Amino acid sequence: MTIAASAPAQQTVQSSPQPAAAKIFPYPLDAWYVAAWDHEVTAKTPLARTVAGKPLALFRDQDGQPAALADACWHRLAPLSQGKLLGNGEIQCPYHGLQYNAAGRCTHMPAQETINPSAVVPSYPAVERYRYVWVWVGDPEKADPDQIPDMHQMSSSEWAGDGETITADCNYQLILDNLMDLTHEEFVHSSSIGQDELSESDFDTSHDGQTVTVSRWMYDIDAPPFWLKNMRDKFPGFDGKVDRWQIIHYQYPGTICIDVGVAAAGTGAPEGDRSQGVNGFVMNTITPIDLETSHYFWAFMRNYCLDSQRITTQLRQGVHGVFKEDEDMLRAQQEAIRANPDHEFYSLSIDAGGMWVRRILDEALAAEGRSGSEKK
Repeated sequence: MTIAASAPAQQTVQSSPQPAAAKIFPYPLDAWYVAAWDHEVTAKTPLARTVAGKPLALFRDQDGQPAALADACWHRLAPLSQGKLLGNGEIQCPYHGLQYNAAGRCTHMPAQETINPSAVVPSYPAVERYRYVWVWVGDPEKADPDQIPDMHQMSSSEWAGDGETITADCNYQLILDNLMDLTHEEFVHSSSIGQDELSESDFDTSHDGQTVTVSRWMYDIDAPPFWLKNMRDKFPGFDGKVDRWQIIHYQYPGTICIDVGVAAAGTGAPEGDRSQGVNGFVMNTITPIDLETSHYFWAFMRNYCLDSQRITTQLRQGVHGVFKEDEDMLRAQQEAIRANPDHEFYSLSIDAGGMWVRRILDEALAAEGRSGSEKK
C-alpha cells in the first residue's frame, strides 16, 4: 500500500527503549534478488556473482535470455564462471570441457559419446526486468515473476537516471534499517541532504502484507544544498522556502524505493501538485552475499530535465558521495557487531519502519523453517 501525499500523523514515542530483533539476520531463499545489472550479463563472458550464499555463473542463452547456473561443474566443481560461452548458448567448463545448457544439463563430455544422466548442475530461475537480472535461489516451484518488486521508474520513459553497485561490508539487514529511517541524514549527511527538520518532523508508518511505508513531510523549510541545486536546475535562480517529502516504500525481500523531493512552499505538493518542485526516486535493492557482505544496487531517477546527461551524471556522482558516507558507517557498525557479540539492538520510535521490515523477514524465514534469531 502506497501512502498518499498528506500530512503525517504523530508517532507514539516509546517510554523506554525495547530490545529489537537479532542484530544479524539470515536471508530468505524463497525470494527474488537482483544478481546484476542487465548490461553485466552477456553472451560473451560468464559473470560470477554470489546471491544469498549461492555462487552463480550468469550468462545469456542463444535467445538472449538470462541464465543462472550453480558456479561449480558436476565433474570436479571447477567454476563455470571461468569457462567459455559457446555460440549455441551453452557454457563450457574451463577444466575438462564439459558443456551445459541454460537448464544446467550436460550436453557434451570430452572423449566419450555417452553422457552420464546425472551430469546436471543446479539452474535457478532468472528474469530480466527494470534494467536488472533477478534470480530466485529457493524452491523453484515458488518462483512467480509477478512477485518481483515494482521498480518501474527504472525503465519508464517518464523517468531518467542511472546508478551503481556497492559491495557493502555488512549484513543486508543493516542496509534496510539505514534506508527505512532517514533521520540519520541529519548527522551522517549534514553537508548535502541533512537538516535539523528531519528529526523534528512527524512521520507516518503503515504496513500491508510484504510492504512497509514510512512517510515524512517537512513544511516551509530551507532546502538543503543537494535539493537547492536541483531546484535551480529546473527553476534557475530559485531562492525560497520549500516543502520537502520522503516517502519510503519497502518491498520484500530487499527493495526500497524512496519518493523524494522538494517544491516551492505552499504550492500544493502535499495535496499532490508537485509541478513547482523537483521529484526523484532513490531506487535501492539489496542482495545478501553472506551474513556480513551484501550487493547494494542503487539508482537515482528523476522526472525533470529528462534529456540532460549532465544532470544525470551530476546526480549519480552526488548520490555516490552520499552513499559513501553510509557505506563507511555501515562497515563500522558491522565491525562493532563483531566486537560485541552479546549486545542486542534497541529500538526508538524512529525505528518503526525498520522493525516492520524485520517482522516480515522473520515471518518469511519461519515459513522456510528457519528463524531471524538463528545464526545461519
